[in-house]
Amino acid sequence: MKRIINIAILLMTVVMAQAATSFTVEAPRQVIEGNKFNVTFVLNNGEGSSFTPPEVTGAKLIYGPSVSHSYSSSWVNGKSSSSSSEEYTMIYKATSTGKCHIGPASIVVGGKRMATKALTIDVVSSGSHANHGTQQQTTPGAPTPYSDPMNQTADKEVSSKDLFVRIQLSKPRVYEQQAVVCTIKLYTKYQISQFMPTIQPSFDGFLIEEIPVQPALNTVETLNGERYMTAILKQCILYPQQSGQLTITSGNYDVSVVQFDTFKSIFGSISKPVEKDLKVTSNKATVNILPLPEPKPASFTGAVGRFNVTTDLKPATGLKTYSAATYRYIISGTGNIKYIKAPEVHFPEQFDVYDPKTDAQVNDAAGDMRGKVTIDYTFIPQYAGEFDIPAGEFSYFDPDAGKYETITIPAKHLTVAKGEGQPSNHYRMKNMDIRPIKSGNLGLKKSHDYIVGHWTYWLWFLLPLLALVALLLYYRKQLKERADVRRMRSKRASKVAQRRLKAARGFAARQDRSGFYAEMLNALWGYMSDKLSIPVSELSKDNINAELEQYGIDDQLRQESIALIDKCEFAQYAPELASGDMNAVLDEAVGIIDRLESVKRKKTIVES
Repeated sequence: MKRIINIAILLMTVVMAQAATSFTVEAPRQVIEGNKFNVTFVLNNGEGSSFTPPEVTGAKLIYGPSVSHSYSSSWVNGKSSSSSSEEYTMIYKATSTGKCHIGPASIVVGGKRMATKALTIDVVSSGSHANHGTQQQTTPGAPTPYSDPMNQTADKEVSSKDLFVRIQLSKPRVYEQQAVVCTIKLYTKYQISQFMPTIQPSFDGFLIEEIPVQPALNTVETLNGERYMTAILKQCILYPQQSGQLTITSGNYDVSVVQFDTFKSIFGSISKPVEKDLKVTSNKATVNILPLPEPKPASFTGAVGRFNVTTDLKPATGLKTYSAATYRYIISGTGNIKYIKAPEVHFPEQFDVYDPKTDAQVNDAAGDMRGKVTIDYTFIPQYAGEFDIPAGEFSYFDPDAGKYETITIPAKHLTVAKGEGQPSNHYRMKNMDIRPIKSGNLGLKKSHDYIVGHWTYWLWFLLPLLALVALLLYYRKQLKERADVRRMRSKRASKVAQRRLKAARGFAARQDRSGFYAEMLNALWGYMSDKLSIPVSELSKDNINAELEQYGIDDQLRQESIALIDKCEFAQYAPELASGDMNAVLDEAVGIIDRLESVKRKKTIVES
């Protein structure tokens, strides 16, 4: 049984992997005789190998295949998503009018060979009126800005006008909770071999509803008179949560573009692809958010858009006590329908009511969410009789009209028959005015002691007084210590030295011997000055040796300290003669400072 389950899981994994991977072909439907055109084979969500080009009749291969890779990932509302694609581009030249047949191309993915469908392209004469992508946006496979690799030489600089990422907003000004579509699009005149987001734009102040997209350079657009290949990297619907000016920050991307080294040979001009790595930063986008008008209707729960409301009761008839029933609110329309709060419904006091449950069925349509939200209010009648759920209202704000609209919800009359059972504890506890009288052992006493006569009463006065006295003594001690400048310098000598030694460690990591020994001398001289309270003007090796002896440092440790200073001075002023490991010198300094810190100052006996 375990083997069967494992095999089933493996088969399901393979099927899911195949469903997520696709291998398609993109080409123009029509080209002009003598013109060049691209045929691109796109592998989505898979790693391919052993690509086999198609057999082509009616056209001549100019260049290819050119391979490009792209990968994108995002993290929105706690959910991550990613996609990848490989593109194999072949450049052909139409040789004669008629039909150009493109056979299937194949590639190996996960040990299995996948193939594209064959297609046919119409080749017309130059006098015919054909569609060459002169419109702003053309079909996939139309002539592209990089159709000819001879024009994309490696010596050309890739400027910000040749490759950039734009953040575009569908509206410059909206109300709170009104939808605005954000599109992040790549524009390029060069082939892209690799595209990786390093810093994604942030959407602070918005709720995000992401629209699934498959990034692919399959569209030509004209912008400011220039033609670009474009790909939508990310698209989402934003719902602003506050008024004012909100800004979508720029994103950073690592991009590898393909250029060509062209050289001449006996066979003609030959081009070799060369990759150039670039760092691209997108623009920022700002939208002005208008506050919702005041006053807001009492029944307004944050709905912005256009909506309709219906109600339903299940079961519609035959209600009985102690049996559950459902009062259903159905809100349909377009807007921030997914984020609408459940309206308040006033049920009779004789009903036991539970928290509402919400089910949203929405989709992205025309830059906003469209669908319906079902809110179920479950209740249980506790008594038989005639009851009414009073009429209510549902209000929403229509941003197109700029005003609030209110829908009246009609009242519901309920007839409840007697059923089997008894009122629930939840209902009885909610509706009882008088609680049951407590019985049993209540812990009553015949006599009581006054708390003033107990010692614990006075202890509560004494403890704060003792704490105040201790705090005052500690504060006086701190003031006395801070007034002693020499002692404070001695106490912080080790901390200051450690910071300087840390800076020296950075010079050692960069192999900067001059900077390392200069920082070491600053650390050692500064430590001795602070520790021994020697003014900088009087700082010398003899004074240091004398003060260390008076401090109570033994002769060996004094000699090691002076020797370390000599070693650092020699290395600083004669670095070409210095040798040895800088890390070893650093460790020696740390050891000497630790040993000096462990020695307590020798008390000085003053003779009278």
